[in-house]
Amino acid sequence: MTLHSLRESQTGTQPFREPFWFIIWVVAQMMSIYSAREQKFEHAMNNPDLIIFDCDGVLVDSEVLSCRCLSEALAGYGINLGLDQALDQFLGRSMTAVLDYYEAKGGLIPEQFSAELRAGVRAAFLSALCPIDGVGSVLEGLQIPHCVASSSDFDRVSFSLSLTGLAPHFDGRLYTSQMVEHGKPAPDLFLYAAEKMRADPRRTLVIEDSASGVTAGKAAGMTVWGFVGGSHYQSRDGKAILSEAGADRVFGRMADFWRTDR
Repeated sequence: MTLHSLRESQTGTQPFREPFWFIIWVVAQMMSIYSAREQKFEHAMNNPDLIIFDCDGVLVDSEVLSCRCLSEALAGYGINLGLDQALDQFLGRSMTAVLDYYEAKGGLIPEQFSAELRAGVRAAFLSALCPIDGVGSVLEGLQIPHCVASSSDFDRVSFSLSLTGLAPHFDGRLYTSQMVEHGKPAPDLFLYAAEKMRADPRRTLVIEDSASGVTAGKAAGMTVWGFVGGSHYQSRDGKAILSEAGADRVFGRMADFWRTDR
């Protein structure tokens, strides 16, 4: 409704004689509508029926470790992939996505590659894997049903959570790309997790650190918060990356988990 039509609706055909107070009234009405929308938004964001956590880069600070292992494993077969390139190309993607990518480019990845990479990642995790700072406190205080949906294989997710002491918070509620036909950025995994948890996707909140994960969550019709507190975002503009992918909110500290900053 335009300012002119609002004026007519208030005064009929007579000129409006108190434009200052009329403007005040219009502003008040607009602020009231905005406030109502904001309250509805905040309620939906802070009172989901289910929270789905990605694992790598959200629960455990593993992305730099795993991408460095990928780079080193590929180098053994004459494929040059720097750490930054690995993060840009494969962050949040499954092993299948890696193999499909190089097969499409005509690269020959031998059968033993996957096993070698898994062994390298396991050794790196045993040496240096840590939980994301503050995530334990978030999980301890969580009264909302929650689970994990990860592009990593089930054994790696289980190992990561056990190694960092986070496994008890999920009690086996782990869903991985092995369980669906299409991994992230397709919505299949998140929809599968919501179905198993008997939750409405529209009332589900996803916590993701990768563009492919954000894309998957939004495609599933879920609210997605992007997390950029992992070490892989120390020299990259994670907020821009995840916002461009469609994240409803981006935050960098688990201490700010419930602060929507809107």
